[in-house]
Amino acid sequence: MTEAYAPPLIQLTPADSVVCRPIRWEWPGYLARGKLHILAGSPGTGKTTIALAIAAVNTRGGQWPDATMATPGNVLIWSGEDDPADTLVPRLRAAGADLSRVFIVGDVLSCGEQRAFDPAVDLLTLERAAEEIGDISLMICDPVVSAVAGDSHKNTEVRRALQPIVNLASRLDCAVLGISHFSKGTAGRDPTERVTGSIAFSALARVVIVTAKGEDGRRIMARAKSNIGPDGGGFAYSLEQVDIDGLSASRVTWGQPLEGTARELLGDAEDESSPRDEAATWLEELLWSGPVPVNQIKAEANGAGTSWRTVERAKAELGVIAERISDGKGGRGFWQWRIPDNTDSSKAASLTSKSGGLVGDEAPRGIQAADSNKSATDNTATAKAANICNTATNNQGVSVLLEASNTKGCREIGGARPPNYESGDLVAVLANPVCPRCAGEGCQHCLGGAA
Repeated sequence: MTEAYAPPLIQLTPADSVVCRPIRWEWPGYLARGKLHILAGSPGTGKTTIALAIAAVNTRGGQWPDATMATPGNVLIWSGEDDPADTLVPRLRAAGADLSRVFIVGDVLSCGEQRAFDPAVDLLTLERAAEEIGDISLMICDPVVSAVAGDSHKNTEVRRALQPIVNLASRLDCAVLGISHFSKGTAGRDPTERVTGSIAFSALARVVIVTAKGEDGRRIMARAKSNIGPDGGGFAYSLEQVDIDGLSASRVTWGQPLEGTARELLGDAEDESSPRDEAATWLEELLWSGPVPVNQIKAEANGAGTSWRTVERAKAELGVIAERISDGKGGRGFWQWRIPDNTDSSKAASLTSKSGGLVGDEAPRGIQAADSNKSATDNTATAKAANICNTATNNQGVSVLLEASNTKGCREIGGARPPNYESGDLVAVLANPVCPRCAGEGCQHCLGGAA
């Protein structure tokens, strides 16, 4: 017999039955038990070191920067970026933490197999373990975006992913401190809007704390938002390296209290670099360890909130080399960017992304660079000797020579047959198919798909 369907019920609580209670501050005005907090800032401002300094004060019931006292408690730390042995524990020791009160979240044992902890799916398991420890006053999640299994730029997905963390904070009665970054090119905007990803990160957090570093090395921490207390104000701080039994570790030294809004304090501290300067620094760091595929660079730029045009300008400023890598399957392959080395000519390293970097000594096999010191007539003669079937002029009046085998890949673009290179006074003689639509930026055409 089929049971009758029972519709879901909504629990309605009369307001006069709610027992009011005050906010339980762990650090008055900055950290509250049962609430989610965000600590965000640009790279290099010491966000993780600050979080560990806060944890250290918590564990020993020490003194906060404003001279108020903490209540001793246990701390949970989940870090997807730093190693406990060479980074987290040395920094905790440098900050004077009671290590017996610190618990670092490790791997999960599931069905006899060990796997990495995933905050997007393992919060209930973590809650059971935390309840066994007891007296959890602080949980650090670094980075907090790891809790989002979906698109961290979509409001609904971020809210859905962070709500379990909010609920966990409430059930454990602990402060949750999530660490995040600022998006590139957002200097001068409202600090809560600068947090990477959806605005939901700042909206769900009850308190948002931000950090900044000035060109002179001065660092500030400011309270950008608080739904449960005053906002504005903050503290100056500095970072120093100390030796811990032969290990180098950073720690925070707090300075004077600061007055003003977070936007004002960040504006005073941060240098006046342009979005292009910031993008150049970001791109140089991204490419420092070696070549990176263009599609990956685009994804990283999108995640950092940097426009592709700004990245292109930064590429030209740095002299980044663009190269097409073939996979040996009928001309298919991908484009990658890399930092020029000592073997790269200064001329080749100065091209914009539209040239793809395919000139001079940096041209991949099968691509011959025409001599920029020769006249267009001389280069045309060279082209004929190389079986060039098509000669045209780009938007800067530079002759572009196309070899016969390439013509099938040169489709009509706005009525013009050749690629729209912006290659200054250099002329490229192309002997292999090179995409005329993106010239190194990556598209379906050059990857072998539809034009």
